[in-house]
Amino acid sequence: MDDEMLKDFVVEALELASNVEEHLLTLERHPDDLEILNAVFRAFHTIKGGAGFVNLPAMVSACHLTENLFDALRTGKAPVTPLAIEAALQASGFVADQLNELSNGAAPDSLASMPSDLEGILTQAIEGKGEAPVAAAAPAAAPALAAAPAGSAEANGASVMKDGQLDWESMYQAVTGTATGAPAASAPAATAVAETPAAAPVAEAGGEAKPAAAAPAQQQNRRASDNAKEESIRIDAGKLDALLEVAGESVQAANQAAVLLEKLQQFKFEGTAGALMSTLAETLGRASRYSSELQRATLSTRMQPVGRLFQKFPRLVRELAKDLGKDVDLVITGAETEVDRVVVDSLYDPLVHMLRNSLDHGIEVDRAAAGKPSKSTISLHAWQAGSSVMIEVFDDGKGMDPDMLRNKALAKGLITEHQALTTDEALQLVFLPGFSTKEVASSVSGRGVGMDVVKTAVEKHRGTIRIDSTIGKGTKFSIRLPIELSIIPTMLVRCAGAPLALPMAVVERVVELPETFDEVGGAPVLRDQGRPLPVHSLAGVLGYEPGNERVGVVMAVPHPYILGVESVEGTADLVIKPLTAIHTNGITGTARSAEGELVLVVGLSFLLDGCNDTERSAVAQV
Repeated sequence: MDDEMLKDFVVEALELASNVEEHLLTLERHPDDLEILNAVFRAFHTIKGGAGFVNLPAMVSACHLTENLFDALRTGKAPVTPLAIEAALQASGFVADQLNELSNGAAPDSLASMPSDLEGILTQAIEGKGEAPVAAAAPAAAPALAAAPAGSAEANGASVMKDGQLDWESMYQAVTGTATGAPAASAPAATAVAETPAAAPVAEAGGEAKPAAAAPAQQQNRRASDNAKEESIRIDAGKLDALLEVAGESVQAANQAAVLLEKLQQFKFEGTAGALMSTLAETLGRASRYSSELQRATLSTRMQPVGRLFQKFPRLVRELAKDLGKDVDLVITGAETEVDRVVVDSLYDPLVHMLRNSLDHGIEVDRAAAGKPSKSTISLHAWQAGSSVMIEVFDDGKGMDPDMLRNKALAKGLITEHQALTTDEALQLVFLPGFSTKEVASSVSGRGVGMDVVKTAVEKHRGTIRIDSTIGKGTKFSIRLPIELSIIPTMLVRCAGAPLALPMAVVERVVELPETFDEVGGAPVLRDQGRPLPVHSLAGVLGYEPGNERVGVVMAVPHPYILGVESVEGTADLVIKPLTAIHTNGITGTARSAEGELVLVVGLSFLLDGCNDTERSAVAQV
């Protein structure tokens, strides 16, 4: 078998399988939606064709039975019932599991056969309707499909290659036209005409296969689909990462060249030298523009909508709510918000933990006793805020009791009597390793593992997570992450002679610091726009020797404060190189300034937490 063919099939089928799951959950709420019924039928139909070509008999069998079920549902022979939805969800789960195994390197012949319970529930769903035919010898269909040589498709006159790539549905249609006993033969003749290419045979009542011409509208739709496929290609993510790094370095080199040119232009050049300098300035300006455009274009290839991730959660919430005996509706908004693909990939586990937490801890079992509707709501919302993406998980449950959280943490020895005194600090206790309010562990939560993993995963990508909760109203988890991980807008400052960069996402403005400060509890405070804000020495919290810091940077964080620095040297979009070999308190990475100077980048989470994740005092005398 061609490894590239298998790889292409797995990627395309995984996308189809994830869309199927989303369609099924929508169908559960709107059982009369014929468009969704047709979409699910087509998805299983297409996956079955590709699975046959790459010799995956169990997948062919599962898809064939599910295809039969949805043929009955979409043609009105049977109604959409909870049993039908559950059977289809189990089938899509089985298909997705096998595809994921293949994606992780498993050999096709190592995959398990279709479980008998899956075959049973699909058969029950079909037989229970009384009219839809049960699939005959589905497992035997795979060898027939697999044995058909690729050339047979061409013999039938059907094109199976589109822009150098395999079109799985066309391949399936071509093969089922010649392979006797192919699963598609069980479909009604009218359906076969609609699904078969122009030259593919259609089985008539007498069993004789005759060619059927595709309808003009269908041909136009197919051509439109072909054109869409020609506009996209699949590229290995590692190649995109390498391209982004080169693009970033080219921008940095162009910026350094611009600085050098500016210094050269301070000298007087005449005659030929002057003309050359003028040409050089124009050429470097053009190179700088092109390198910036290259960088922007490369960055855009890494961006993906968070909806790609969000679509995995409706089924998760549905099944967990069912296990817990709760009626929950998951509302998703902002799925079109784009973020770096690495961020999308890293968010799955944190969001799963937060949704589990909301379902198990937040949503009440007896909603009526709390004076609330029986159906609860969990909302998953994403939006762009400047150079960051915000993701919120909110449940309308019972909320968190800060006093109870504090008492639990004290009882477990996780804090002392003098810690977590404020409501906000008490809510953040759920992120401590080993913290749980569950007395008995369940299959969903209660083992003291989960929310600490969430915070660790978010902070790994220079993000932050916070909790807001009101007793009796609900709880909101807010995640803030940079949209793009490699390049961030920064403010360049200097402390104790060291160049540092602060993420612009948390910079509000710059103020002048006085010679002396008012004090609250022995700590310096400056009144800014009517607010008394604590003043921190950036050099002090990072471990430098504080110097003459007369410039203050007001931080736009949940609890605002001012960072004292020696000077502010402008702003710049920096290419960030993460620190991997060493850990430096408060520093998340390094970059090069336009002058080529090494700059330390202060961590976003460190700043959002008020520079408090350090053993040193976060407040130093300025």
